[in-house]
Amino acid sequence: MTLLLTALAGGLGGAARYWADTGVGRVNRTAFPWGTFVVNTTACLFLGVLAGFVDSHTAPEATLAILGTGFAGGYSTFSTALVETVRLMRAGEWRMAAAQCLGMVVAGVAAAVVGLAIGTAI
Repeated sequence: MTLLLTALAGGLGGAARYWADTGVGRVNRTAFPWGTFVVNTTACLFLGVLAGFVDSHTAPEATLAILGTGFAGGYSTFSTALVETVRLMRAGEWRMAAAQCLGMVVAGVAAAVVGLAIGTAI
C-alpha cells in the first residue's frame, strides 16, 4: 500500500510542479528559469518541514516515504535545473547559469534549514 500511495503522491507532486512552474512563468518572462528555482526551493522547504516533523513527533512510518519520496520527489526537479543551467551556458549567459546553479543550492539549503526548524517546532 505504501508503494501505491507513494506513486500517487509522486503524480500529484508532478502536477503541482507543472502548475507552479507554469504560474511563475506567466509572471516572469526573463531567460532566468525562475519557475524551476521556485519549485526546487519550495520542495526543500516542504521536505525540511516534513522531516523535522517526522523526526520530532510520532508519525506513521510511511509518512516520509509517501510525502517525501512521493510528493516532494515528484514536485522537485533537479534534472530540469541542470539542463536549464547548461542551456544558459550554451547561450553564453554564464552569469545567469552560475546564479541558477549556485543560487538554487544556497536557497535550497537555507529553505531546508528553515523547514527543519519549522517542522521540529510544530
